[in-house]
Amino acid sequence: MKPIVFSKEEQRDFIPRIKAFVRDELDTEIGDLQASMLMDFFAEKLGHAVYNRAIYDAQALIAAKADEMAEALYELERKP
Repeated sequence: MKPIVFSKEEQRDFIPRIKAFVRDELDTEIGDLQASMLMDFFAEKLGHAVYNRAIYDAQALIAAKADEMAEALYELERKP
């Protein structure tokens, strides 16, 4: 699997959020470099699990919609 790489725009969005989380929840100040390293760590170590969960959720949604379509088609059948 390809590594998860965030765009510069995503990094500019995520890094302040990570810094705020660490400050608010852990009462610790970190810099941009440390926040970037945390982002890369979580992307590498947990990204596959989040990605796989999203795929699983999408598969479940598609299966449910396919069932709905099958039921709708069954209702359109003409009975003798």
